[in-house]
Amino acid sequence: MAGDDPSSTSEAHRTVELDGVEALRLLGSVSLGRIVFTRHALPTVRPVNHALVDGDIVIRTHGDATLTRYTRQNEGAGAVVAYEADDIDPRTHLGWSVVVTGFARLVTDPRELARYRALLRPWVSQTMDHAVLISPDLVTGVRLTRGGSS
Repeated sequence: MAGDDPSSTSEAHRTVELDGVEALRLLGSVSLGRIVFTRHALPTVRPVNHALVDGDIVIRTHGDATLTRYTRQNEGAGAVVAYEADDIDPRTHLGWSVVVTGFARLVTDPRELARYRALLRPWVSQTMDHAVLISPDLVTGVRLTRGGSS
């Protein structure tokens, strides 16, 4: 039915920019996101679960993962990545989206790694014995709301 499709209604939606603090708070309220990094000189996207720890994003990975290799080979300066998470209602198209851009590093300190292993349980049955920490440099976000033009 056309009346059930929110995109066919006359009510407009608008986007409201989020400040960095609010964007990180929202990112921390969900556990699933997408990491974007370079593989063979092309962008690659992987869905992962995450935790927000002291303002940084932590994900678990395994030793043979492309992301693990990417962060290992860029160990000195860190590997440039983007991380995106959102919570958008598929029916109303209302919600929010946050993108973090920063440097990712492979966690090598055993105590730090043990802490992240305890905080974050992987969703897959594969052994995830590594962790990647993303330090945000740029945090942007939008909230999709009901209302007129922005």
